[in-house]
Amino acid sequence: MSVLDLARPEIRTLQPYSSARMEAAGGQIMLNANESAWAPNGDGGLGCNRYPDPQPDALLQALAELYGVRRDQLFVGRGSDEAIDLLVRAFCRAGEDAILIQPPTFGMYAVSARIQNAAVLEVPLSRDFNLDVPALLAAITPAVKLVFLCTPNNPSGKSISREDIERVAQALAGKAVLVVDEAYVEFSGQRSVADLINRYEHLAVLRTLSKAWALAGARIGSLLASPEVIALIRRIMPPYPLPLPCVAAAMAELSPSGRAEARENIAIVREQRGMMHTALSQLPGVREVLLSDANFLAVRFDDAGTVYRQLLQAGIVVRDIRRYPFLQDALRITIGTPEENARVLAVLNETMLNKGWA
Repeated sequence: MSVLDLARPEIRTLQPYSSARMEAAGGQIMLNANESAWAPNGDGGLGCNRYPDPQPDALLQALAELYGVRRDQLFVGRGSDEAIDLLVRAFCRAGEDAILIQPPTFGMYAVSARIQNAAVLEVPLSRDFNLDVPALLAAITPAVKLVFLCTPNNPSGKSISREDIERVAQALAGKAVLVVDEAYVEFSGQRSVADLINRYEHLAVLRTLSKAWALAGARIGSLLASPEVIALIRRIMPPYPLPLPCVAAAMAELSPSGRAEARENIAIVREQRGMMHTALSQLPGVREVLLSDANFLAVRFDDAGTVYRQLLQAGIVVRDIRRYPFLQDALRITIGTPEENARVLAVLNETMLNKGWA
């Protein structure tokens, strides 16, 4: 059985849109796309009067090398969100098929499914945020076409072991596509499972330049999967998903100097994460600081609402995650610069003192 047998049959036979840029190979005078012949003011040589390549060669080459895959195993889009949306549309028939998620988890899996009118099945993580593999596998039905695993998990920060991921991949062969979201993997000691794509054609991996690579504003995300899945996704992608300024920003970050700076910043985040975990754990009013492999910490408070408001009043915005299962007393705090982290601790200390929690 091919992984494409899991996809929507009408998508497999769809005639994809052929953009003007796809048909422009070898051209010098470009008169086929109704573009302006003049570059805009302040263009800086980017050529923004022209449509961009749908999948730029240089960017594909750089990301394929970074992630250890072949170019035909890579799709690049507007953040991981676009890849999630395209996967749901490619594999889930509206009103018939479903995805499976493990709350608490990233919210866009369910949002994309509901936009497509696909059902959302839930198998919660355990109270200590471990994946319940037997429960997950028992919940698989013929309607489930996509299973999403988020590791390190957002919002808890806990990783799923490589062994558990491979157990799920083995069990889902011929049944569903396993999508492993590794948005935060650079901050973890656990290596990517992208190398398993060659072993499991139904495995897909999501990566992003938004976190460790400091390009959240550029929206560059990747889907790593078998060539068959990538070709299917490219059939339904928008004509021009990658703006030229965003591609330029990504290429600069992926240069040798950009990579060196990213490695330095990742090391700072890891060091500061340990420091913040220790410091926060010692504060009165803090019930628990969850161990994290990501660039944030989920922190349980005696009065999370008051702490949130006090931080906001001091100009510090953290994420209120009390709506998530097992996190009804928690806030998620991103690891910032050493100066920002010191400010967070100062405000929290002052809050605890003023409230008489010290």
